[in-house]
Formats: sequence, structure tokens, C-alpha cells
Amino acid sequence: MKRHWLLFSQVVTVLVAIWFVVVTLKPDWLNRRPSVAGVTLLEAAPNTPGALMPGSLSPAAKRASPAVVSIATTQAKSDNPQSNDPWFRYFYGDREDDSLQQGLGSGVIVSPEGYILTNNHVVDGAQEIEVTLSDSRRAIAKVIGTDPETDLAILRINLDRLPVIALGNSDTLQVGDKVLAIGNPFGVGQTVTGGIVSALGRNQLGINTFENFIQTDAAINPGNSGGALVDVNGSLLGINTAIYSRSGGNMGIGFAIPVSTARQVLEGIVRDGQVTRGWVGVEPTELTPELAQTFGLKQTEGVIVVGVLQGAPAAKAGLKPGDVLLSVAGQDVRSVGELLTTIAALKPGEPVKLAVMRRSQSLTLDVTPSQRPKTKPPAP
Repeated sequence: MKRHWLLFSQVVTVLVAIWFVVVTLKPDWLNRRPSVAGVTLLEAAPNTPGALMPGSLSPAAKRASPAVVSIATTQAKSDNPQSNDPWFRYFYGDREDDSLQQGLGSGVIVSPEGYILTNNHVVDGAQEIEVTLSDSRRAIAKVIGTDPETDLAILRINLDRLPVIALGNSDTLQVGDKVLAIGNPFGVGQTVTGGIVSALGRNQLGINTFENFIQTDAAINPGNSGGALVDVNGSLLGINTAIYSRSGGNMGIGFAIPVSTARQVLEGIVRDGQVTRGWVGVEPTELTPELAQTFGLKQTEGVIVVGVLQGAPAAKAGLKPGDVLLSVAGQDVRSVGELLTTIAALKPGEPVKLAVMRRSQSLTLDVTPSQRPKTKPPAP
């Protein structure tokens, strides 16, 4: 027993001595730090194959990207007024090969039947629309309908096994939520960028008639129009539409149409062939202290009615110039943009209640909206 203990102590002594020598002379052996030209490098622990980096949005991108398509359009260029002049043709030629121009954009497949959401300005005036999927399949798309007032268009392609994006709920979005923008900027191929929701309810930008944009700092560039803005689950929140830029490229201010608006346009066009919107016939403006003083109002914020069309639903309901609109169908309205969007969402023929402040008196009026005229009316 004594001999075994002596042998064990000698082995331990030798191992400790070896460890001491290694620590003193070759510490990089223990830390596995490779040395290049005398410079010691520190390597991170290898990742498990398939493991996600902390905070990665890769699952959202993988879930949504297959349903985002590239759109290439071909349309005729506008004729030069001098093209029929013999002298013009003598010096510049017929230029027949230069008679077509091409455009690029993006779109989102929203149903297995092949319906695609995109921007109206992407396909407006196009003679041919070619859609390219992320798996490189191509198809010629047909325009099912357009809605210039929201800058949305519905296309359809005829292919099997189409990837479809899930529709999210843009009404629950909050400023600061993480989002991804997916599209085909500058035609370089499908690209995913990330950012946050910078603001909600942006309007009065002069882009569309009905504006209720989601603002984001996710990079959006030319070619991203019609692409997807998605949440961290890969669900569709909006259709990327426009950017604010002085250079033509991304400056961190992009705008997307909420999916709630896009769903309304999609359902209206597919079901009825057009988007049916409510209309009451008022001329509103933002309430200012000067207007409040003119109409004898104590309230200095909101939307004031400065005109009511004769015979319109609002006139029949008893609405008068000087009334301040507080809510429509239970939904508060704080700006002309909100009022316009809220009234447009009403179903023609179904009565709703208007909460109104007339001088210092609170009133509730019943109004039955009619269908918004196709030609642009002088009032919403």
C-alpha cells in the first residue's frame, strides 16, 4: 500500500511539473491562441451549427423573404413631338430600339391563388409585368386592379406552390418596434434591411390621397417600392412605398402603407372590382387659435368643418360650418388626415355617429355616408 501511494505521489509531482513548465513557457498551448508572426490571436468559441446569434432576426427574414418578389415592367416611352419631323429623323434617326423603357420594383405574395400586393406607381402604364420569385421562377403578371388614391395595385400570377406571407396587425404597432424591409433595391437582388418603427400615422406628405404611413429607418431605396415591411415574426406590417431623400438614396426616413389599408384595398378589388369608400361631403381643416377665435370656440385643437356640401350626407345630418369633429363612429380624429381615412373606411349606407363640439355644446349626430365619387370631389 505504501508503495502504491509513493508511485501515485511521484506521478502527480511529474504532472504538476509539466503543467508548470507549459504555463511558464507556452501559455498559448492552454488557451489555444494561434500565433501569426509572433502576434497572439484570440479565437471565439465555435458556434453550434445552425445556432442563432443573440438577437438574430434570421427566422423572420427566412419566413418572409420567399413571398417577396421582384417586378420588372416594360412600357412605351412618350413620343417626342419632333419624332415625325424629317430633319429630326435625319439627324437623330428613328430610334425604334429606344422606344421602350423598363422599371423595377418589388411585390408581396399574399395568397396561394397568386395575388400580389405592390405599389400602383410600380406598374402604372406598364405594357408587360414580369415577376421573379426568390427561387428564380418567372411569370407574367396580370393587373387585377389599382387604387391610385392609396398607391396600391393588385397583380396575379399563375404558378403552383407559391410561398405566401402571413398578414400581421399594423394597428398594434408601437414606435420603437423592430422591423425588416425586404425588396429588390436598384435591381441588385433581394435584400433585407433592419430598423425600427420611427413614427406612426404620418400624413400630409403629398404622396397619396389617403395617407397613414408607418415611418421606419430600415433602409429603403429605389426598387424597394412594393416590397414588404415585416415584424420580428416575419408577418407583413406594410407595403414599402416612399422615402424622404435629397440624394435619391436612403437617408433613414422611409414610409410604408399599413397592412390594414392594404387588406381593405385587396378585399375590395378582388371582391367588387373596386375599392368602395365612404363619403359625407365636408370641407375640413386643422383647427387653429385664429379659427377658434373666429367661430367663438374654447377648443383650440382638432378638425373644424369650414364647409358642408349642399345635399350631402353631412348636411342631412345637421352638420354646420364651425362644428369641431371629435370622433367618427367612436374613433377619435385629431387631424384632417385621420378624418379622411376614418370616413373613407365607413361602409356606404350604414349609419354612424359623429361626436361634435358646437361652440361650447357637445352634440352627437347620426350620419349615413354615401359612396365616395370616383372623380375627386371638392371635400372628403
